[in-house]
Amino acid sequence: MRIDPFELERWQSIHEHHTGINLTESGAHPLRVGELAAGGDRDALLGQTLEYTQTNGTEMLRERIAALYDGASPANVLVTNGSAEANLLACWHLIEPGDEAVVVHPVYMQIPGLIRSFGATVREVWLEPGPSRWRLDLDAVRRAVAARTRFIAVCNPNNPTGARLDGAAVAELRRIAADQGCWLLADEVYRGAELDGRDTPSAWGGGERVLVTGGLSKAYGLPGLRIGWLAGPAGLIDALWARRDYTSIAPGAVNDLLARLALEPARRVRLLERTRRILLENQALVAEWAAGLPAVRQIPPEAGGVALIRYSGARPSAELAERLRADHGVLVVPGAHFGLEHHLRIGIGGEPTPLREGLDRVGHVLEANG
Repeated sequence: MRIDPFELERWQSIHEHHTGINLTESGAHPLRVGELAAGGDRDALLGQTLEYTQTNGTEMLRERIAALYDGASPANVLVTNGSAEANLLACWHLIEPGDEAVVVHPVYMQIPGLIRSFGATVREVWLEPGPSRWRLDLDAVRRAVAARTRFIAVCNPNNPTGARLDGAAVAELRRIAADQGCWLLADEVYRGAELDGRDTPSAWGGGERVLVTGGLSKAYGLPGLRIGWLAGPAGLIDALWARRDYTSIAPGAVNDLLARLALEPARRVRLLERTRRILLENQALVAEWAAGLPAVRQIPPEAGGVALIRYSGARPSAELAERLRADHGVLVVPGAHFGLEHHLRIGIGGEPTPLREGLDRVGHVLEANG
């Protein structure tokens, strides 16, 4: 089994704690434990026994996750250590050597990397940039599905473009999967981070061959909890749980407790309101900055914690990102990490002061480069 280097994750892991201005984070600014657990919740936190929890997630946590999906029950939910483990389990279960999977690009490259590592082939369908938004050619998806296709993978809302598929497009993806007898694997970790406040339609509930992954890292500002999940048919969830017995076994007891607090309905609303407020304010900064630079073009994100910008000039994005890091103390993600050259991904979920300063430095380099 051959694993390709995960360039994005390694780039961030090496540099994110050692660069003055980090603009690579892809979710809302993380909360402190004290902001999530107050009053009696703190007593519960300090009184939590550090035991093995129910290995698929406590009943209450799975109830609160299930409540996010119409008609779901705890039997439809498996709690994982981050949405990354959820994606791993899904690919491990669904893919056999010689299979194919259709993946909508550009995308966070975990799923394509896993598909290849399990001996299958990735068939790419690319989002197309338009004047004001990215769009998906659903006919191209249908043409890409073949006899050996095991699933169609989509990240909705999308990382790195911030594009969002509407209900009709999601329904059509489910229809294509059903017609071809394959699965739809929908990474929905950015649901709840919509800048206009309108929830992105979930792929859940539209057929028996739909599997959804999600988590608390992005829209909730809780990446350090490492809480993700899978939602799908109960029989498939049981099969995935059996595979999880071979990976991380169980969520941490404290993590499970804090996740239950985050998904308490009223608190969940407050967390998502916080995220959307941060994203709106910071995207306004990026839009104003981009409008003042002839070398930059941005299609504004509809959702998610990142802004994708295209820059003019011939310099490769990895080379440009390294210069920004080494010479100017700003860490950004090169578009090459998504197979998208001459782009940079900039996090918009953080604090505005370092974002402004970081954008100024990026702008100076891009103007000099142009």
